[in-house]
Amino acid sequence: MKIFKDWNLFEKSWLVIFTLINVVILIYSKEGVLGFITAITGMLSVILVAKGKITNYYFGIINVVLYGFISYNSRYYGEAMLNILYFLPMQIIGFIMWGKNSVNIDENKEVKAEKMTVKEIILWTVLSGIAVIVYGIILGELNNTLPMADSFTTVLSVTAMILMIKRYMEQWIVWIIIDIVAIYMWIFIKSDYNITMMWTAYLINAVYGFYNWRKLYKKERAVWGKQELS
Repeated sequence: MKIFKDWNLFEKSWLVIFTLINVVILIYSKEGVLGFITAITGMLSVILVAKGKITNYYFGIINVVLYGFISYNSRYYGEAMLNILYFLPMQIIGFIMWGKNSVNIDENKEVKAEKMTVKEIILWTVLSGIAVIVYGIILGELNNTLPMADSFTTVLSVTAMILMIKRYMEQWIVWIIIDIVAIYMWIFIKSDYNITMMWTAYLINAVYGFYNWRKLYKKERAVWGKQELS
């Protein structure tokens, strides 16, 4: 398949291993097909983001709709609202923005990675911290299962998605933090193994994504500079 044409061994192994784990969970647990599809589309989406591929948004749209539905049924209202009211339209915006800021590398079209300034890092950290506290209080009033943890992943996901659309490599540090908290929410509180495995795959991918985007940043600066001079 064309989508797997330039995948390296780590990327293929990562996808195969976590897909097989999710198949086993699907067969031997009482969890339904919906969680399995959510996990698979989510994994395809994030690995394509890590590779800087605009095709990540095709799978991302399916994932956010299904994950939003599952979160609503689990009374993680922050996660549900985040995915349906925010991530879904942002998938479309991201697709457009990435399409306008891509560079051809080794005959492959990849997004042009950017790096945040110290001022931007401080600003987003302070704003996110305030938002986590305020939204956590609101979710607590709604009888949320785990208000502060839900608020934490919700607010930081908003921040990370904005950084993703703006093509900042620092998005991956935020995603790593989100993934760790989300794993705790789904395995220790809800015991949903398909969704937990999806977040575990996200965590490993986020570490790889940060590593890969640092390489992309350096490589693209050279290629982008040549294109501007030509």
